[in-house]
Amino acid sequence: MATPPISSRAASLGTENAFVVLAEVNELIAQGRDVISFCIGQPDFPAPVHVQRAGIEAIETGLHGYTPSAGISELRTAAASYMGKMRGLEIEPDDVVVGAGAKPFIAYAIQSTTDYGVGDEVIYPVPGFPIYESQITALGAVPVPLYLRESRNFAFDPDELAAKITDRTRMLILNSPQNPTGGLLSKKDLEAIAAVLREHPQVWIYADEIYSRLVFDGQFQSIAAEPGMLERTIISDGASKTWAMTGWRIGFVANKSLAPLMTKWVTNTDSCASHISQWAAVAAISGPQNDATMMRKTFLARRDLITGLLNNIPGIECQASGGAFYAWPNVTEVCAATGCADSEEFRQRLLHEAGVAVLADIHFGHRVPDDGQHIRFSYATSDENIEKGVARIAEFVQKNSA
Repeated sequence: MATPPISSRAASLGTENAFVVLAEVNELIAQGRDVISFCIGQPDFPAPVHVQRAGIEAIETGLHGYTPSAGISELRTAAASYMGKMRGLEIEPDDVVVGAGAKPFIAYAIQSTTDYGVGDEVIYPVPGFPIYESQITALGAVPVPLYLRESRNFAFDPDELAAKITDRTRMLILNSPQNPTGGLLSKKDLEAIAAVLREHPQVWIYADEIYSRLVFDGQFQSIAAEPGMLERTIISDGASKTWAMTGWRIGFVANKSLAPLMTKWVTNTDSCASHISQWAAVAAISGPQNDATMMRKTFLARRDLITGLLNNIPGIECQASGGAFYAWPNVTEVCAATGCADSEEFRQRLLHEAGVAVLADIHFGHRVPDDGQHIRFSYATSDENIEKGVARIAEFVQKNSA
C-alpha cells in the first residue's frame, strides 16, 4: 500500500551538507579507508572543566526539570551582560531568550518577520550557512541571495544590497565572522550597511554572531552597535563555538520587541533548552575565560599554518580568514590542472583518491558569479592532521596535473 503524500514544505527542505559528507566519510572509514576530515565546524576541544562540573552539579542537585521557555534568569542575566559588553550596548535580561542552540532562532526569526506564501523576501549571504536558504524556503518566504566576493575579502557591495531591497524585503541576514569563508564585516562595512538600511525601516536584521569571540584581524564589530540599528537587530550568539559546547545545545538571542515572540516559539517547539546545559552556560560565561582564550590562539596558529600550506600548492590561492575556523581557498586553476570540471568533482576526487574530506562551494549556496571555484576546510583539527591532509592534496595535484 502506498504511503500518503508529504507536504511541499517538507519536500523543499534543504539540509546541512557537512553532515551528509560526514556520513559518507564515516562509511568509508568503516570500510577501512584512511580519511582525514576537514568537514565539521566544531572545536576539537572538550568544554572547559569548570563548565563540565557545573553540568554535573546541576544533575546531582536536581536542576534538570523544565525551565521557563525564555531560559533561567541566571543565564538570561549573564548572556545580556556578556552580549552587551562585547558590543558596547545596554541589553536587558528580559530582551534575551535562550534556545536549544543558536540554529532554531534562524527559523524563529523568519517566522516572526515574514508571512507564508505572500512574497515576503529575506536577503541572505552566499556563500553562507545552508540553513538560511533552507529555512527561508520552507517557511514560505522568498530567498534573495547577496553575494560575498573574494575581491572584497568576502564581504558584499553595499550598493548591491541596496539594489536587492524591495518593498517586500522583511529581513537581512548578516553573519560575521562568516561561515564558510571566515570573512569579517569591518566597521566601515557595517557603517555602509546601516546607511542603506536607514532608507528601509521595514527591514529587520538577523545578526548571526556565533563566532564573535573568534576574530583574528582587528576587533569584533556588530551591526547592532551602529546608530539606530539595535532596535531592529536580532543579535544571535551562543556557547557552541566559544566554549566548545556544540553538543550542549545552548544559544541565545537579544531583541527587546521580539523576545516575547521568540519565547512563544520556544514554547511551541522545545518547551525550553536543557536545564542542565543552561547552568553549564552560566558557568561558561561567568567563569574563567582561559580556555576560550587558548582556543582562539590555537585556531589563529592553525589558520596561519593551513593558509601557508595551501598557498604552496600550485593552482590554489587562499586568503587568510579574518575569523571563525574556516579556510575558503580558490581552486579554479587546480580544478583545470587536474581535469576536474568543478569544485564538487575536485572534492569527490580528493575524498576517494587522496583520503581528504572537504566541502565544495555548492554546499553553501549558488556559486558567486565570476568568482571562480572554492572548497571549504574546517581547521578545527590538529596541526598533524592539517599537515598530513594538505600534503595528501599536494601529492594528488602533482600526480594528476597535466
